[in-house]
Amino acid sequence: MTAELVRGQNHTLPQTRLEIRVSAGSPVVAGATLGDENGTVRGVEWIAHPGAHRLPGLEVSRQAAAGHRLAVDLEALPDEVHRVTVLLALPTGAGGPTRFGATAAPFVAVTGLDGTEIATFTLTGLDAESAVSALELYRRQGAWKVRAVGQGYAAGLAEMLADQGLAGAAELAASIQEAVARSLARSVAPPPPRTPGGDRVRHASGPSDAHPPTAPQSATHPPTASQPQPTAHPSTAPQPTASQPQPTAHPPTGTGPGTQTAPAAPTAAGPINYAHPRRQHAAPPPPPPAAPSAEPGQAPQPVAGDATGWSMDERLYNQIWGMFEDLARSAAAYRSAVDFAESRMGQELDRSLSDPRNRIGGTGDRAREEARAKRDELIARAREVLDRDLAQLAAEAAVVEPALPAAYAGWDNPVWHAHRIPMELPMALRIGDLHLPERTDLRIPLLVRLPLERGIWVDSGRTASEAAALMDTDRLRRLAMETAVLHAARLLAVYPPGEFSVHVIDPAGSAAGSLAPLVDAGVLAGPPAAGPGGVASVLAHLTRRVDLVQMAVRAGAADALPPDLDTGEQLLVVNDFPHGFDDRAVTQLRYLADEGPSVGVHLLMVADREDASAYGPVLDPLWRSLLRITPVADNHLADPWVGHAWTYEPPATPPGSRVLEQVLAAVTAARRAAGR
Repeated sequence: MTAELVRGQNHTLPQTRLEIRVSAGSPVVAGATLGDENGTVRGVEWIAHPGAHRLPGLEVSRQAAAGHRLAVDLEALPDEVHRVTVLLALPTGAGGPTRFGATAAPFVAVTGLDGTEIATFTLTGLDAESAVSALELYRRQGAWKVRAVGQGYAAGLAEMLADQGLAGAAELAASIQEAVARSLARSVAPPPPRTPGGDRVRHASGPSDAHPPTAPQSATHPPTASQPQPTAHPSTAPQPTASQPQPTAHPPTGTGPGTQTAPAAPTAAGPINYAHPRRQHAAPPPPPPAAPSAEPGQAPQPVAGDATGWSMDERLYNQIWGMFEDLARSAAAYRSAVDFAESRMGQELDRSLSDPRNRIGGTGDRAREEARAKRDELIARAREVLDRDLAQLAAEAAVVEPALPAAYAGWDNPVWHAHRIPMELPMALRIGDLHLPERTDLRIPLLVRLPLERGIWVDSGRTASEAAALMDTDRLRRLAMETAVLHAARLLAVYPPGEFSVHVIDPAGSAAGSLAPLVDAGVLAGPPAAGPGGVASVLAHLTRRVDLVQMAVRAGAADALPPDLDTGEQLLVVNDFPHGFDDRAVTQLRYLADEGPSVGVHLLMVADREDASAYGPVLDPLWRSLLRITPVADNHLADPWVGHAWTYEPPATPPGSRVLEQVLAAVTAARRAAGR
């Protein structure tokens, strides 16, 4: 029976391998400290936080999220540890709440590995506090107990760490917040909160109900605020967190009950609405029925659109996100099982070989063989479950991929050859694929919501990936610009005619070859700007547009906008930054990155961060505000559930294909037909 604790109450823990689940109304930082018998934290090495997420017997998430799962193995903690304190803090500089009183009360649950709740605690009564000690696990007379604490700190994380006796608490708190900011910059944002009944639907046993987790889940599994007790299965329906800055890049707003509309032109009726249209609050229609099973007792065959939604596009979008989460959780369960098997083998060997008499002769050899055999058996069972999950997801992907609309489809999908420019804006756009090393041929489309709420940075520098290391600098830069051209062309192809304009800054003219498809098709708003004068002219034009629209929206005077102002969405493609940029131009670019998305001006930058190293930390906010992608395969993106490092595969047209030219010709023809 679950113990519902109140502040100060304790409860005996019946087992030592646990999960601590956190649900909050907005993204929070979750961490834990280890304390000795006096409750003192002896040093930074006794703190698990996003910058150092793993300690012996303890693992926390590497990023801020509205839901977390912390893995705890009390038997694996150092002998001198007598207390584990779970800490929650609001991230700074993320644009979210600055005090717990402005968000829903956090909920914490201590569970077994099968998801059975042992004790729960709702942290009510918080107001000005921005950090809180949620609960503590402590050892008393050889037994472990949990106590509800709920001690808040108005001065934040630094005050909370100092209260536990840690020297240098302020410096550590600053480094933790910096690690959180970096993780937010690389994380794929979850899909927007769904309406009631909007979860991913499974018609038969799948990865989520095939088995319980085999080992502690190590990182973030965000539940919704209305469901503070998520299931323990690795492939449950997506429970998205609150919106974050976009890849998943990262944050979509709600949408209307049907297809989406482009931003309206200014009228006297009211201000321009650059927000994504809102969805109705009624539950969307259920998914279509599953295909019948091939054999009695087998799972039904997967079908495209196996998710809730108002339209097939929305159902496919939700289904893709469900597959993304299923794969993340299944891989997390497998990896956790492998870690547990290795840890258990080490503990068994330590126990059996602690007696010097067992270190020689046949006794020691037998102990080693038995420990390795148990490890291999556990790993084999976990791999069998993972392979079953992967096979189901691969079968689903094989059905979903051919059914995708153009905005979600890869360039090799035949749908592009018959593409017609739509009259309404789609929900999302595909900007590449993601995969994990457990099965590299199982690709999940990376979708970003439209309109974009975060700029994109195509990194043209040498990254840690093997593909980038083997490529010369000139080729890598050229490939980065070609990737940007593909993204710009796809955006032009999915927006209604005349509702999306592309501007290009190419200071040295080095990208002329890559830009040729856009220039030849006549789809750019003007010739690529070159030289300092061209850079200044384009930036001044777009900065003026942002200023005017912001003033009109705030004043409710959309009809007062100049008649020559283009109210459609604008994309600025910047090549070779910061070449050709003076200090004023850099400031304007930062302004566009921060303020532009809310009024329909977006950045697509092709740059090597090393080239801008002379600016030092001044440009750090710019890089963090953009979704970083690469022109070659690179494992730098993290999912919003468990924080895996996913390998990103950039989009590419099939060799010898003229699909790009055909799509741009269709854009030109649609504009001509619409008189734009």
